[in-house]
Amino acid sequence: MKKIQQSFVIGCSVLALAGCGGDKIVSPGTGGDIIVNNPTPTPTGTPTPTPTTGTVTPAGGCPTIAATGGLRDDGTITGPTGTYRVCVLPAKIDASTRLQYIAGVLYAMDGRVDVGTDGGAVASSADTNVTLTVEPGVILFAGDATNPNGESYLVVNRGNKINAVGTADMPIVFTSRDNVLGLATDASIGQWGGVVLLGRAPVSDCRDEVPNKADQAQCEQELEGAAVTTLFGGNTAADSSGTMDYFQIRYSGFTLTGGSELQSLTTGGIGSGTSINHFMSFNSSDDGMEFFGGTVKMKHVIAVGADDDAIDVDTGAKADLQYVITKQRATGGDHLIELDSPDGDYVLSALPRTNLRIANATLLGGSTVSTRTMRLRGAADFSLVNSVVDAGAAGCLRIDEVPTIDGTGDGPPKFSSVVMKCGATPFEGGSGVTAQQVADLFNNSTNTDSTFTVALTSGFINSDAINGYAVYNANTNLSSFFDVVDHIGAVKDAADDWWAGWTCDSATLTFGDGTGSCTRLPVY
Repeated sequence: MKKIQQSFVIGCSVLALAGCGGDKIVSPGTGGDIIVNNPTPTPTGTPTPTPTTGTVTPAGGCPTIAATGGLRDDGTITGPTGTYRVCVLPAKIDASTRLQYIAGVLYAMDGRVDVGTDGGAVASSADTNVTLTVEPGVILFAGDATNPNGESYLVVNRGNKINAVGTADMPIVFTSRDNVLGLATDASIGQWGGVVLLGRAPVSDCRDEVPNKADQAQCEQELEGAAVTTLFGGNTAADSSGTMDYFQIRYSGFTLTGGSELQSLTTGGIGSGTSINHFMSFNSSDDGMEFFGGTVKMKHVIAVGADDDAIDVDTGAKADLQYVITKQRATGGDHLIELDSPDGDYVLSALPRTNLRIANATLLGGSTVSTRTMRLRGAADFSLVNSVVDAGAAGCLRIDEVPTIDGTGDGPPKFSSVVMKCGATPFEGGSGVTAQQVADLFNNSTNTDSTFTVALTSGFINSDAINGYAVYNANTNLSSFFDVVDHIGAVKDAADDWWAGWTCDSATLTFGDGTGSCTRLPVY
């Protein structure tokens, strides 16, 4: 398999081109720069490359696109990998548009970029039906010469779609201007907003501060911190916001307003018709990904270095994830999994109830500021099966509120074929739940071990001891979405290389195999 090159192509051709004239959807993060230590054990594989003089040469101009106003030629930008033509997207993509992969071209977002116009909670003839297509190998970065990073983010509005499908050899990368310039490091976070997908699937609590008691179409929630009201939600469970595959989102999480930051990937009410796979979040200043309502189904998911939670699920989201790797930085990160539904008076009345089901995860802690790996609350439903947890010095599991642990909804949280290595306080309870109740729930589940010696090769690949552990049939017992597997954890062995080629390396976690450093742009 061809991999992203660590030595860069000499003499890129110049193409002759046409000229170019939380309950809210944002949650708080901690912010600040983070110092990263090497993981233990130090991963094997290809080391982070030593910076060299770039060899990319700029394209002669920007291509033509269908959106009104086209692409703005912003001149060139130079970083460690070479010099590129900068083609700035219009503030609104109002017609179906394709971003071509062209050697020597980078696409830029100067502030918020909308894909289409919000079509409301119910599909109608007024929908703009815009699709943004992004070709394999395309790199989009935030900011221009006058707005270096700033409040730049991409929003796919209801009734519109994104079709961003990379490949294992040529992933799509969303990143910051500092990453292009070579100024971003393994400690950098929060340099731009992120990617937001909005749809018409149900959410559990509405923008008027009342719960959704009957999955009514008029229940909508809004993107907090945006300069204009931006809504999501509806009553179309199978709604589609498009397809994203083989892509990275780096250095996201810029603060839109005080205490309100976006995640790398934020979804709001997206439906089951949306497809998201092979996604890597790197160094988000908030969550690696957060799902607000809707239906999310993902396979092959990686979140490295999130400053808050790696995965956060809320507001009635129904989320199924398989093959998941998460890893915290040494001095950043809160939980690896945070799960919630509406609290207080709404805890049992709001519909749908949040339900997160994860199979084949390898959840790696190691943060000196995190106190626990997983936190469940708000009567949300949860299943974790065929998974490995190494919490480092932190605790493994906290459950808050009696309805979260009792038999309401789909019953208490479910664990099967899960091994954990925890700190001195493995289990915690809160708001009426005791630590002993949490311990009993986990330890009395099927094939679980909270004192397992977790040994991993290259930092994330199973050892023989892990591969010998009993396996749960998630395909039969949870959903046909889940593949039938013969191992627990995200990666069985070195031959199980679903992570190879489309990821990037850092001091926090190294994938090797020619993937290249997260601090540098890939060159194809």
